[in-house]
Amino acid sequence: MNVIRDLVCGIALLLCLSTGAIAESVDVWVGTTTPRNGLSKGIYHLSFDADKGKLSPSKLAAEISNPGFLAIDVSAKRLYSTGTVDGKPSVAAFEINGDRLKMLNSEPIGDGGAAHVSVNTEARFLLTAQYGGGSVAVFPLKDDGSIGARSQLIDHEGGSKVVARRQDSSHAHWTGFDQNKKFAFVPDLGLDAVVIYKVDAAKRSISPHGRGLVPPGGGPRHMKFHPNGKLAYVLNELALSITVFDYDPGAGTMKPIQTVRTLTDEQKSKETFNSASEIRVHKSGRFVYSANRGHDSITVFRVDSSTGRLTKVEDEPIRGGWPRNFNIDPSGKWVLAAGRDSNTLTVFSIDEDTGELTYNRGVSFVPSPICVEFGE
Repeated sequence: MNVIRDLVCGIALLLCLSTGAIAESVDVWVGTTTPRNGLSKGIYHLSFDADKGKLSPSKLAAEISNPGFLAIDVSAKRLYSTGTVDGKPSVAAFEINGDRLKMLNSEPIGDGGAAHVSVNTEARFLLTAQYGGGSVAVFPLKDDGSIGARSQLIDHEGGSKVVARRQDSSHAHWTGFDQNKKFAFVPDLGLDAVVIYKVDAAKRSISPHGRGLVPPGGGPRHMKFHPNGKLAYVLNELALSITVFDYDPGAGTMKPIQTVRTLTDEQKSKETFNSASEIRVHKSGRFVYSANRGHDSITVFRVDSSTGRLTKVEDEPIRGGWPRNFNIDPSGKWVLAAGRDSNTLTVFSIDEDTGELTYNRGVSFVPSPICVEFGE
């Protein structure tokens, strides 16, 4: 009987493989804010069925205070997080073990808490942006993936002062790299500029290189590159707009070519408060998405294939509250939107022709989610 049972199971497995019936599952890691509503305890993990667009229930992967933003080195199975450790604003390293995280170590930032963290896997260092401190910091990575002591801290000076209180001083908000990892980028909400740094991979350091300017009062928050590496899209938090840049990857220079609003004045007037939060570029390069807090929606844009300019397609409500973050899954078929105030992660399908989003009623409880990252 056992032989027959094993034979039947084997045939069933082969049929599933041949028909593609086995679901492709990807890891989803969620950074949260604590203890805002007393629910979150740290970083959470979910599995996402990319065939059906379904999320598993969330599980606590690691306890840490305020693990807002995450960066993942998929090949090394390492996850890096902002947070507070032993009462100090820090950056922490974790080893990924299935759906659990094992902390390797943490390092204090020394200039307030980090609003964002990114990893340069080629030069082997982390980059953090301190919103309150108005600075960017470099942390070298050791051979085992743990974090070395801070090696650089560069202060951004000044402020555009266009928007009172928000732009009286610098507020570094995001960090990232171009496709070649030769230049680093730090949108600074207070400066109305993206500060560009040159990366020295041998020394694992950065040096000031230039700036990309957005319209006065824009308040740049986050940015992403087009898959062709020659276009950059900067999300302006205060103006709720996107500035499109032509980018020269050899020279490391940005030239603005368009600024487009995510919400109309009429849309904004129906809310007590609105601000832009996150921006993503579809892997096809055909669509750009941005999130609107207050309006609690994601705006969809179509990308002109010849110029890179944007045309608005739609605004889709996230079916939740305060979308601090969202992400597009590796297949490019789905959007996962984090509702911080609703404690939800909601799922939307992407129309491959128009880029439009359709809510598929997929939702999972995650306490105070503010960052969504995939482990491919």
